[in-house]
Amino acid sequence: MSGDLSRNRLGLARWLFQEDHPLTARVTVNRYWQLLFGVGLVSTPEDFGAQGDYPSHPELLDYLAIDFRDSGWNIKRMIKQIVMSSTYRQRSQSSPDRFRHDPHNRLLARGSRFRLQGEFIRDNALTLAGLLVNRVGGPGVKPYQPAGLWAEVGLGGNPKFVQDHGDKLYRRSLYTYWKRSAPPPAMQIFDAPTREKCTVRRARTNTPLQALVTLNDTQFVEAARQFAQRILLHGGTDNEAKIDYAFRLATARFPRADERDVLTAIIDDATEKYLADAEAASQLLAIGESKRDETLDAATHAAWTIVASTLLNLDETLTRE
Repeated sequence: MSGDLSRNRLGLARWLFQEDHPLTARVTVNRYWQLLFGVGLVSTPEDFGAQGDYPSHPELLDYLAIDFRDSGWNIKRMIKQIVMSSTYRQRSQSSPDRFRHDPHNRLLARGSRFRLQGEFIRDNALTLAGLLVNRVGGPGVKPYQPAGLWAEVGLGGNPKFVQDHGDKLYRRSLYTYWKRSAPPPAMQIFDAPTREKCTVRRARTNTPLQALVTLNDTQFVEAARQFAQRILLHGGTDNEAKIDYAFRLATARFPRADERDVLTAIIDDATEKYLADAEAASQLLAIGESKRDETLDAATHAAWTIVASTLLNLDETLTRE
């Protein structure tokens, strides 16, 4: 800091936003680039120093940083500029030759592709189900969690986990109550940090446990049930129309003929199964606290719940394409 700046928080703020400051605009632009593309122009957003990675496109980083500063630090304008670029709007598909030469897409020759964060996956499932509560603010909430959560890490006098009910089960994951010594398991499985320290860059893993969460976790089974109800009530009169409606909601495109055939086979097999086993249908439809439309046939609703769960587990649903 120069000598004319006061040694307090105001002086620090003025120093950070001086026109010749080398880092503030660059770090901020790189951070938003990372959120949009999955990886920043500098792939080590937590370290812009000598031990960090060199920018993949230094001139682009400088241009965006200067433009961001000169626009009055307008974040909305900067994000709009990036997402409207031809680079951002590229398809994520790539030829084998291009992938071999640039497997991590550092040259930005194709659109970025990466698995969504755990919070986004849960919120997306609740949105498709029509369950997500968009209310802003308020105290943390405690949605469905495994039985005995906190029991192994609880100390004397510590409260036990008590699940919330009603709308609190469907708030955005942002509002989920977080105990650092026992974070929500589903979020941890999808690489959410424990929040014991600031995490600028999350790890991304792909494990069988993640599939077990989206297939079997109470929140996701309930979301599939309500998504199925939405399909049956609003998807059209025949199975083909319902499949198109559901597939487009989940992936933002219509299914190909072969994909439609697979889903048709699933609905036929599941319908046959639940017509023969009414108890299994009732057990599936009883998962979760949200009410179901009792006018719907139970076997049909259960069968479409299997289809909805399949759609919620598609790679395209879980991945930013």
